Amino acid sequence: MIQPVFAGVVLAICLVLMVRMMLGAPRRYRFDTAVRRITARLRRAGLSIWHWRDARREAERARKDADEAIQRARDRGEWDGNVYTPKAFRKPPRDKMH
Repeated sequence: MIQPVFAGVVLAICLVLMVRMMLGAPRRYRFDTAVRRITARLRRAGLSIWHWRDARREAERARKDADEAIQRARDRGEWDGNVYTPKAFRKPPRDKMH
């Protein structure tokens, strides 16, 4: 099963290279540019498909970190309407001031 597929791929590559050799210099340049663009697009598409799980995990981790930061902000200070005052910014009592 794999041998006919491999032979077909090799035959197609040989035919493309033969056609390329028969082209003049300007057309060969355009052909090479088109092939480079196509391979770059395929490579980017392959990489994006390959790394989509990593990107998803990273996005989930960032969402969890943001949720934890929001929860810490809610717990560590006081809210007066939409104004947040952290407990660390409170003034010390007058009897403990120098």
